[in-house]
Amino acid sequence: MQLDIRLLGPVELRVGGRRVAPGPGKRRAVLAGLALAANRSVSLDRLAAMVWSDVPPPSATANLRSHAAALRRMVGDRLVTRPNAYELRMQPDELDVTEFHRLAENGRTALVRGYALDAVPALDAALALWRGAAGEGLPTGTTLDNRWASLEEQRLQVFEVLTDARLAVGRHADLLPGLREHLAAYPLRERAWGQLMLALYRCGEVPAALAAYRDARARLDQHLGIEPGEELAALHRAILERAPDVSYTRPPPVIAAPSAADPAPAAETGRTVPRELPPDLVTFVGRTREAGEVSTGATGRAPAVVVVTGPPGSGKTGLAVHAAHAVAGEFTDGQIFVDVAYRASVTPAELLARVLRALGVAPGDMPDSADERAGRLRSLTAGRRLLLVLDGVTSAAQVRPLLPASPGPALIAVARRALGNLDGVRRVALSPLAEPGARELLAALAGPERLASDPGATAELIGLCAGSVLALRVAGSRLATWPGMPVAALVGELTAGGSTLDLLSYDDLSVRASLAAAVAVVASEDEVAGRLFELLAACPEAPAAVDRAAAQLGESTERIRRAMEGLVDAHLVARDGAARYRLPALVRDYAAELSTVPSGPASRLVRGNPFLTLSSRSG
Repeated sequence: MQLDIRLLGPVELRVGGRRVAPGPGKRRAVLAGLALAANRSVSLDRLAAMVWSDVPPPSATANLRSHAAALRRMVGDRLVTRPNAYELRMQPDELDVTEFHRLAENGRTALVRGYALDAVPALDAALALWRGAAGEGLPTGTTLDNRWASLEEQRLQVFEVLTDARLAVGRHADLLPGLREHLAAYPLRERAWGQLMLALYRCGEVPAALAAYRDARARLDQHLGIEPGEELAALHRAILERAPDVSYTRPPPVIAAPSAADPAPAAETGRTVPRELPPDLVTFVGRTREAGEVSTGATGRAPAVVVVTGPPGSGKTGLAVHAAHAVAGEFTDGQIFVDVAYRASVTPAELLARVLRALGVAPGDMPDSADERAGRLRSLTAGRRLLLVLDGVTSAAQVRPLLPASPGPALIAVARRALGNLDGVRRVALSPLAEPGARELLAALAGPERLASDPGATAELIGLCAGSVLALRVAGSRLATWPGMPVAALVGELTAGGSTLDLLSYDDLSVRASLAAAVAVVASEDEVAGRLFELLAACPEAPAAVDRAAAQLGESTERIRRAMEGLVDAHLVARDGAARYRLPALVRDYAAELSTVPSGPASRLVRGNPFLTLSSRSG
């Protein structure tokens, strides 16, 4: 009985030439996981990690056995039961992934040996096997994501090796449309930029080749804050000099699948390659310089640590994720994303355990103490190109055990505070989004024509959002949801006398929730700061003086100054002179709401706040 399993696109199964529907997504994930580890036993634990993105349910084993039984009815004795494991017996030509690797490596080898004409059909055939994204339609957030990401990178490499082969046989003009399409989707591929420049030059299009270099340089600077590499720069110089024999060659990458003898279960070898970054924002605007600073800090010399700080709702998370995606190609050993959600109760030991699990450390092998976990992490990441993004940290203590101890790994931490007692890190502080960026963000969400039809109301709306990326996203989303609503109508609702924060909430986006969480963290960590914020809330419009606040709270002036500076560090208070402070605009609105609640202990800000069950993903 011949099997044909296709994973380079939606999962397909053919048995004896007849297409068979494997069933629901989790069953297809089981089939995919077994096929990728063909002729090797796959434990139930490893299968569960391929099927569920979070902790598997209590019924996981029973569900997996049910899926395996259903698959056995389709493929017969090809699916073998092992003790707490399953094995799918397959021939190499029965899996499209294996065939892709075989054809790709045959093409690469032919090109290296100088047989470019033989390389082209093999590489063409390898790419023809792709019918969409690898593993399309399967559950996401599982350990299979690592394999799909790796296959996607190999697909890009094969395209570029095929381009090398076609350049070698003189098909320069034929390459241009495909190369431009490739670079539109993947603008940070230096190899492809060099190929485009070379093809244009050999077609006699010298100005276009030089323009392509300018485009490449602008993209690399915009997204990574770096200059083109020496090879691309050398090609640029050769084109400027009209050199008669211009080339742009790099050794084609080796594109080979793991053999049956390879220890494929990465979680058991400690070489898991996690790909955990959340999706990048489609509407990322107004923070190009800051994103470049984060990218440069993450890819620069050790210690490659960046702390992104800013007020609640300033877009810290979106910026960090955007920058992480921009440099993800530099971190071939994976990217880990951990959301602390601004919970001060999360211990360093818990964070270390979370990161170690992402690197394949099994629960039974997890060290007991935080020190031992930190040591294990340093051993696993030494010299590896691994990027860790920590979102929503509240203190340096949560970050310090995760700091890279050697060149290779990098860390991006997102915090409201500057974490000033972390040594040798790059800090990128976000201020309120300026008017041009705010307008661009609103236009991206609601449409530029909508804003242009009422510039006065648009300017007023931007002012009401006070530079908060979260507030702008909420306002833009509201306008996008109701295309018939004029901008002036939304402004009218925001200024009608009710709570502005009521309207700055949309689905899971809430300015009030973001501010409430920030206040709660401060109040839980410093009782005096919590009482001080309550005092400020009682008169939110007036600047506060340290000596007057000290007298009202019965604390020393120095103690109040420290608490006030803590509120400044948390971006809940702004300095207004040497000894005077004021509340920023949206914080002032939230404080005014608190002032209407009957007075009580400062802990009310934590326990009695109904918005703390919400969370904001806009930093």
